[in-house]
Amino acid sequence: MFKKHVNFIKSQFNNQNFIPLHEPRFLGNEKKYLNDCIDSTYVSSVGEYVDLFEKKMCEITGAKHAIALVNGTNALHLSLVLARVKANDEVLTQALTFIATTNAISYCNATPHFVDVDKTTLGLSPSLLKMHLSKIAELKDGVCYNKNTGKKIAACIPMHTFGLPMYIDELVQLCDEYNIPVIEDAAESLGSTYKGKHTGTFGLLGTFSFNGNKTITCGGGGAIVTNNDKLARKAKHLSTQAKVNHAWKFIHDEIGYNYRMPNLNAALACAQLEQLNKFVKNKRELSDIYFNFFKQDPKINLLREIKDAHANYWLNAVVLNNEKIRDQFLEYTNSNGVMTRPVWTLMNKLKMFENCPKSDLSNAEWLEERVANIPSSVRI
Repeated sequence: MFKKHVNFIKSQFNNQNFIPLHEPRFLGNEKKYLNDCIDSTYVSSVGEYVDLFEKKMCEITGAKHAIALVNGTNALHLSLVLARVKANDEVLTQALTFIATTNAISYCNATPHFVDVDKTTLGLSPSLLKMHLSKIAELKDGVCYNKNTGKKIAACIPMHTFGLPMYIDELVQLCDEYNIPVIEDAAESLGSTYKGKHTGTFGLLGTFSFNGNKTITCGGGGAIVTNNDKLARKAKHLSTQAKVNHAWKFIHDEIGYNYRMPNLNAALACAQLEQLNKFVKNKRELSDIYFNFFKQDPKINLLREIKDAHANYWLNAVVLNNEKIRDQFLEYTNSNGVMTRPVWTLMNKLKMFENCPKSDLSNAEWLEERVANIPSSVRI
């Protein structure tokens, strides 16, 4: 049934025997910068490449500040700390997400509160959140509470899923009405913009990942971006074990974290960031090619960016007619040398989060049965 699909995907990657879902490309100054970093002996969390990485992230995103961190999960956790999320608070997020989002909430001993997504973006739905909040939320002295649980709703984490920008401006505006700070999970969307503004810069804080399978990678790595001067200073302080600057004394004024990105990783990241525009252009071209191919098949629909969005298409995603066809697609492609995978199991279905509060999740449940990712590496 899917032989032509496998052959077509392989043709886009030089007909290799095995086509991975997403593999890194090191085509620029990676070795040069790594050797330079090694020669300098500054391979840990201090060095010129850390500073350069943060500067480049500000230039790319348009954010005033960028803080280099070990990984995207740390970036989410630290952002929640900066937003003053406390134990027993609730944090609104989508059930259709990678587990790092909900794990980070749990690190604060807070509770994920799951809300449905839009089918067009796979991101948290502003309209459905508005409907949900009208039923369960109340403001007391400017603080939003869940009437059903009595807990404070302390933050909201939407995600730009697979690099597809969501309706983030509408969501931020809604959350502002309820005094709920927004932390954007932009882990997958470096190089994506909405209405001319980079993802991760709409809310109070934005987070990025540079894991090995991302568009830009340094093996691990993460970052927080923000326009808030105070939070930026706090982020650097807390991510460096909350150490007070002193020539020789070890003074720490609060509980901190060992979250700073090593200079070695930053050197690799800087070389990769130099190629971001080229990589995104390549990936957008691939998505166009896929779209023109899949539109001929009524069983499969390729997800595309919404109006006013410019997606990096980190992972191309197809929506099949039903779960049975989706599973047949996954079985055939993986058995014939083309790596594909389903979307994540919904977070509310995992045993750790099955008792968390939630809205109706009809869209997320529908998508969970039908979405599959297909190979999306930069083609060379």
